[in-house]
Amino acid sequence: MDPHGGHYLNKSAVLSGLGIARICQLLLGCTTMSLVSHSAGYKADYGVYCMFVWCFCFAVTLVVFTMDVTRLHGCVPISWDNFTVSFAMLATLMYITASVVYPVYFLSNECPSEGCETRDYRIAVTVCSSVCCFAYGAEVFLTRAKPGNVVGYMATLSGLLKVVQAFVACIIFGALANDSEYNRHIPTQFCVVVYSLCFAVTVLVVAATVSGRTAALRFPFDRFVVIYTFVAMLLYLSAAVIWPVFSFDRKYGTPGRPYNCPRGQCPWDSKLVVAVFTQVNLILYFSDLVYSQRIRFVSHSSV
Repeated sequence: MDPHGGHYLNKSAVLSGLGIARICQLLLGCTTMSLVSHSAGYKADYGVYCMFVWCFCFAVTLVVFTMDVTRLHGCVPISWDNFTVSFAMLATLMYITASVVYPVYFLSNECPSEGCETRDYRIAVTVCSSVCCFAYGAEVFLTRAKPGNVVGYMATLSGLLKVVQAFVACIIFGALANDSEYNRHIPTQFCVVVYSLCFAVTVLVVAATVSGRTAALRFPFDRFVVIYTFVAMLLYLSAAVIWPVFSFDRKYGTPGRPYNCPRGQCPWDSKLVVAVFTQVNLILYFSDLVYSQRIRFVSHSSV
């Protein structure tokens, strides 16, 4: 016990709903990695990505859980609540993609060359990874902003949307890098600039919030975030119009998927992914702007 009569260990970090969610994350993450390493296996870029997701999320969750139990997070010079909810949101998204990518590329109706036992292990991996999505989602649900509670910005809907926006941008970058032929036209190069600029500023907003240094800035951070969200929405709106025109219009691109285009190495597929997720991020930025204005209005009217 410390001089003030408190306990060194934080029992609520284990016995609370949040603690139970993190324990489930660790158990499911460890099980998933063990199954993959034992017999399920992974290969190629998609398998390496899935394994990275499971290892990365397990490692960070273990650090978060340990520091929460030992109360050592008070020694870390960051906004702990903002960091944990941001990571939980990111881990949820990463697990969702891994839970989709792994069975798509490693599961089939027929037994693989390694044997039917390997297929069973891969099914188990998919199930554990999918269930772990709900464990991380439960942490986001438990730590999100609730009426009447004082929470960090990242726990609000606007803060969580920032994490989703950055993650969607990463998917766009992955598709762009996969032979998307974006450098054939200047307008599509402009779209890449839009994606890069919005991603960079969004990451800076998240980093500044997690660092807990927003109050030391020489300008009103909340107003900057709202203005940036509005500008980002306009930029994504322009990209949502320009990219499909210069990718699928007959004058500049191909309306339909070429029949001789190999799976996984087809520029048309990459262009389609970019187009779809550009629309997704446009909706996310618009929702973020609407929510930010609502929060500002409520705060102003309640004074």
